[in-house]
Amino acid sequence: MGAIEYKQVILIRTDLGMSVGKKCVQSCHASVSSSDLVRKRDKIVWKQWMNTGQKKIVLKIKTLEELLSIYRKVLKEKILCFLVQDAGLTQLEPGTITALGIGPAKSDILDKISGELKLL
Repeated sequence: MGAIEYKQVILIRTDLGMSVGKKCVQSCHASVSSSDLVRKRDKIVWKQWMNTGQKKIVLKIKTLEELLSIYRKVLKEKILCFLVQDAGLTQLEPGTITALGIGPAKSDILDKISGELKLL
């Protein structure tokens, strides 16, 4: 039996017309904020993830409805996550949901939730 693999999944909305730079920034917000939640609430998982390369994957999500559907699944599975709402200082209206950071958590569980999505 192999070691348990951990990763982080980041979902970025593609329907908002964000620039490449804006998508990068939102991805970073999602990654750092979700990682910090896991660090505070499940230090063992966080350390395993940190010590094995901090694997992460960025996927595209086409609509707010799709993002919120996955968000509900993640919450139902009790996986730590962070929903990014933009401050509205540049391209978007304040409060616009742009991204979702999920985990780090067990890779196999995350694959069941986001495995059908395409890379950004």
